[in-house]
Amino acid sequence: MAAAEQASPQDKATWHGIVLQTLKRNEIKLVPYVPDRVLTTLIKNLHADPYFTTFPTAREEEAVGIVSGAWMAGMRGAVLMQTSGFATLANVLASLAVPYQIPLIMFVSERGTLGEFNYGQALVCRTMRPVLDSLAMEHHTITRLDELEFIADRSIKQAVATQAPVALILSPLLTGGKTFDK
Repeated sequence: MAAAEQASPQDKATWHGIVLQTLKRNEIKLVPYVPDRVLTTLIKNLHADPYFTTFPTAREEEAVGIVSGAWMAGMRGAVLMQTSGFATLANVLASLAVPYQIPLIMFVSERGTLGEFNYGQALVCRTMRPVLDSLAMEHHTITRLDELEFIADRSIKQAVATQAPVALILSPLLTGGKTFDK
C-alpha cells in the first residue's frame, strides 16, 4: 500500500497531515527546519514518522545548504521556517538554489499579518514576496485547506521537473497562525 494511502482520515483533515502525506507521496524524506510555534504539530509528526529524517538547524541558510547538498547526492528535501527566517535567505537563494537549479521546497509559516503584534514581523512579511519575485522564484500563498494538497503536490512536482526552488507560504487563514496570549 502506498504511503499516501496509509494516512488516517484524521491526518488528511488537517493542514499538517496533508503536508506530511504530500511530502511522502513526492519522496521527500529529508526535512530540516528552524523551530516555529505554528509548525510545531507538523514538526512533531515528522519526527514521529520513521520515513523522515527531520532535525532542527540553527539558521535557515543552514537548512537550505543541507537540502541542496542532499539533492546533489540524490535525495529530496524540504525546509520548514517562518517568515522572519525567510528574510535571511536572499543570498543563499541567489547564489546557490536558483543558479544551481536546486528544487528546494520551502514551507514558510506566514507571520506579520492578520493581527500581528510584532512590527518587525510585519516589515519582513512585506519583503518576502518581492524578494521571491526578484529571484523569479515560484511561490504560492495557501489560504484554504481544500487547496493545500493540490498546490503543494503540483508545486513539488514542478520544482523537481524544472529543477527550480519553490516557496509555499502557509497563511494564518490555513494554519490558524500564532496564538497571542494576553
